[in-house]
Amino acid sequence: MIFIKSDDEVARMRKPNRIVAELLDYLGGLVRPGVTTKELDTKAEEFIRKRGGKPAFKGYHGFPATICASVNEEVVHGIPGSRRLKEGDIIGIDLGVVMDGFYGDAAKTFAVGKIDSEAKRLMEVTEASLYKGISQAVAGNRLYDISHAVQQHVEAAGFSVVREFVGHGIGRQLHEDPQVPNYGPPHQGPELEEGMALAIEPMVNEGTWQVKVLQDGWTVVTADGKRSAHFEHTIVITGNGPEILTRL
Repeated sequence: MIFIKSDDEVARMRKPNRIVAELLDYLGGLVRPGVTTKELDTKAEEFIRKRGGKPAFKGYHGFPATICASVNEEVVHGIPGSRRLKEGDIIGIDLGVVMDGFYGDAAKTFAVGKIDSEAKRLMEVTEASLYKGISQAVAGNRLYDISHAVQQHVEAAGFSVVREFVGHGIGRQLHEDPQVPNYGPPHQGPELEEGMALAIEPMVNEGTWQVKVLQDGWTVVTADGKRSAHFEHTIVITGNGPEILTRL
């Protein structure tokens, strides 16, 4: 069931989403060669709690950390640990905050020091595909108009869209209906309405779209070992088009 948010509910969603946006900006300043993913996770939890929120991911279905930290060939759900970032790596950081009964969720991929031109292009295309998708989040459009816009941009650049993991509705729960795939035919799916809140999140691979889950039961990697990038915003559909709640 798709929940339509009232103006009051949207107002309450702004707080956790604002913290998410500020935290991603803060963590971006900490990403550098030599830092461990666990150090980033510790800083993230401190940041959230200091602002009166709670980490949305920690304990969610047993996930052990505040952020998902996915490096290079890791697509999503990487568990922070002792891994030290190296010059030339890329790291996707996905995080959520719950506050006042509502959730915020966003992700961004960061360069670690100087990266090669193909990694840079992968990140740029993925981020641009997110905004292509968001531009279709307009009342009267169909859900798969978002999906198609993402897929079209990504594949035109020679990359592939992950199919096993998708975006989602968000609000009083971290994951609500509808699922928001990053691929599919246009003009299909539920009609978009004002008050729908969606987490749109392209996951884009250099090589094949196929992925596998590691033995830890969480970390998703590309099947061919090539790199992946991930960008996400939480948005709400308004009478004036999509409002991005996780943008500073």
